[in-house]
Amino acid sequence: MSGFIMRFPKGKTKALTLSYDDGVEQDIRLMEIMDRNGLKGTFNLNSGLYPPEGTTYPEGAFHRRLTARRATEVYTDSGHEVAVHGLTHPFLEKLPEHMAMWELLKDRENLENQFHTIIRGMAYPFGTYNDTTVDCLEKAGLAYARTVISSHSFDMPKDWLRLEATCHHNDPELMGLAKKFVEETPERSSWMFYLWGHSYEFEVNDNWDVIEKFAAYIGGHEDIWYATNIQIYDYVQAWQRLECSVDGRRVYNPTATKLYFQKPGGEELYSILPGECFES
Repeated sequence: MSGFIMRFPKGKTKALTLSYDDGVEQDIRLMEIMDRNGLKGTFNLNSGLYPPEGTTYPEGAFHRRLTARRATEVYTDSGHEVAVHGLTHPFLEKLPEHMAMWELLKDRENLENQFHTIIRGMAYPFGTYNDTTVDCLEKAGLAYARTVISSHSFDMPKDWLRLEATCHHNDPELMGLAKKFVEETPERSSWMFYLWGHSYEFEVNDNWDVIEKFAAYIGGHEDIWYATNIQIYDYVQAWQRLECSVDGRRVYNPTATKLYFQKPGGEELYSILPGECFES
């Protein structure tokens, strides 16, 4: 909204979210680390690739998918989001449009029935897509989709269906970016740190210490909102629906969300309740 600076819930200036793919056993350990440090995130699942119940993996296998039953136990009511990752993890842009739609809609339907919720988020399998893929996402009712592009910035997304992350957890700039995010305060905008990866990579690379160190350092800060992907998306969408008078003095909140903002150059924090009109 022109003339005001968006702030996150309770006036926080920064938001942090994580996004991890494939629904593998290592997500359990990752979630324990996240929970211990108060972090929130989104787990992107391929519902067409659950292994049969009772599956055992050979020694040395790293990519160990959870069964449907175990996935239900792990992610249900966890405080984290479940999102689409394609029914069978295909290169969506290489499929005919009707097959791409099936991959998206069937995965969404399966996950909604499995977790008794509404699924609106996604991460692109392999990070690949084209304009037709994006069009399919819109038709499938998906609100955002994460790519594998690292922006190395904290800018709020301009295109939620081509969503860039700040970085992957193996990025050599990870802790430098984390330090900047924690120690600096955005003044003319709000920041979002978006971390992504696959939890099995920590086992492959024997570097669980990377996420342990990151989570311990970046968790527990009063000016950071720890949220899932969809929580941040929904808040930003609500903010963008604020209605403003021609002279900018009156603002009306038509949404069901309490929204926060500051005036440029000012320190005072304002909030506007659902259905409320604010006048400056």
